[in-house]
Amino acid sequence: MNTMMQTPLELAYQDVDITPDIQKLIDGNVEALEQRFGRVTSCKIIIRGPGNRHQTGGLNHISIRLALPDGREVNVGRTPKQDQRHADLAFAVNDAFKRARRQLQDQARRLQAQVKTHAEQPVGTVVRIDPNGDFGFLKSSDGSEIYFHRNSVLEDGFGALSVGSRVTYCEEIGAKGLQASTVKLLGKHGLRP
Repeated sequence: MNTMMQTPLELAYQDVDITPDIQKLIDGNVEALEQRFGRVTSCKIIIRGPGNRHQTGGLNHISIRLALPDGREVNVGRTPKQDQRHADLAFAVNDAFKRARRQLQDQARRLQAQVKTHAEQPVGTVVRIDPNGDFGFLKSSDGSEIYFHRNSVLEDGFGALSVGSRVTYCEEIGAKGLQASTVKLLGKHGLRP
């Protein structure tokens, strides 16, 4: 295996025989991770065969712990329940490494700021409600009043609103200007202005 790990690959196994083909599969997966995501400083793999225990249902369980030079870690330990494909050791190994790859990809996206960040929804205070119960106005943090219709209130919550209620909302341009949509009553911790 041509990997650049600082520490040798640790492989522990229980109730299963590691054949040269499985060893080659593991080595290839580790090498592929290093080629794609950079140097892995350490890798520990634990393989548990089904043994004679009824709890595992004849499935192999693979745990992987990868350490990277920048302090990041990837831990894969959960085997999907009732997935009979995990009775095949080669499939179980490949599936565990596939999940490790996904975790590394997610971490790489976060580091590159490719993960979508959701803008904080504005918070407003209900200042008026139509006596007929069809619409109302809320005051935004900049002091402007914004119209909202009862159909814009989520979870049929229009009846729970009263003057002074704190809500989150999205702003959009309507037929008569700025209006609030997806209005949601804040919980008890967001009630005070």
